[in-house]
Amino acid sequence: MRWSFSIGKFAGTVVRVHITFFLLLIWIWFMHYQIGGMAAAWEGVAFILAIFACVVLHEFGHALAARRYGIRTPDITLLPIGGLARLERMPEEPRQELFIAVAGPMVNVVIAAIIFVALGGTAGIEQMLQVENPRADFLVRLAGVNVFLVLFNMIPAFPMDGGRVLRALLATRLSWARATQIAANIGQGLAFLFGFLGLLYNPLLIFIAIFVYLAAAAEAQNAQIRDVANSVLTGDVMVTEFTTLDRSATIAEAIDRLLATTQNEFPILDARGRMDGLLTRNDMIAALKETGPDAPVVSVMRTGLPSVHRRQSLTEGFRLMQEKSAPAVAVVDSEDRLVGLLTHETIGEMMMVRSAMPEGFRFGRLRRQAPLPPRP
Repeated sequence: MRWSFSIGKFAGTVVRVHITFFLLLIWIWFMHYQIGGMAAAWEGVAFILAIFACVVLHEFGHALAARRYGIRTPDITLLPIGGLARLERMPEEPRQELFIAVAGPMVNVVIAAIIFVALGGTAGIEQMLQVENPRADFLVRLAGVNVFLVLFNMIPAFPMDGGRVLRALLATRLSWARATQIAANIGQGLAFLFGFLGLLYNPLLIFIAIFVYLAAAAEAQNAQIRDVANSVLTGDVMVTEFTTLDRSATIAEAIDRLLATTQNEFPILDARGRMDGLLTRNDMIAALKETGPDAPVVSVMRTGLPSVHRRQSLTEGFRLMQEKSAPAVAVVDSEDRLVGLLTHETIGEMMMVRSAMPEGFRFGRLRRQAPLPPRP
């Protein structure tokens, strides 16, 4: 995620902090300073940091549960509205997603229980509700926040854990795409409710409503792509007409190709037609500023990009693109020669074509399916 930086790597997962998180700390410091002076200001900052420590533990609950099914978590990003754990792929079965989704809130249940026991069971509900009161007990407020995190995350709306729990339960009886669509519709309905309440009470709910609505729409689109990809070959939707670059090309030559075509990604091929790397538009511009137009493209190209055979399912290409966060996937033949490219734009165009495709047509350059032989 842009505008975020790493603060460390734990158990194979990089923890990142978005720059807007520091804006939140500054705002908290200023608000508490107005209420109780310097001591209250720093205590407010410490309280926010304690909350986000609980959020990190929450996300690591998801990460450890996902690891049980062989799913890595490359990074966790802290945002002002919470944490975001990025899984390298989605769980294969509904029960796996259910377990992974519930693991996070269960961490907050354990934290709240530990604090409650440490306080000797004296923390009441009324005390825990005083989260915004800087004069209330620090640990009591922290226990209240963890209870709130459990309740908030179990709201049945993407991207909260409750949305994934709902989809997992629906997917036990419905297809994955249908279960996702129903859960996304419910999430978007709740987003409208949040927005309405935000207009009446708290403007922050409007921001949350926008975030929930967009996340639900993205989740539904992702599920639709996965559903279509199962019945489509990568070779049917790959880009086959594209300009390539030789290993001897310079940045200046690459810029000329960029201006002469509509491409954003340029494969760099060896003498046998195999892809050595990929040069993106952003790579070109950065290299032009830093090294000049005479620099060779091989010095700035991206290597180690994933590849998939043209006869493999599009599901495999889409999975590789997500896991590797790659701008493109190389589509190759049996001799590993480049025959096409799979990009985000290609997949988006595939979905648009599918929505407009008449019945009786299928992918594969829009060949009409052969009619069934007449029954005797």
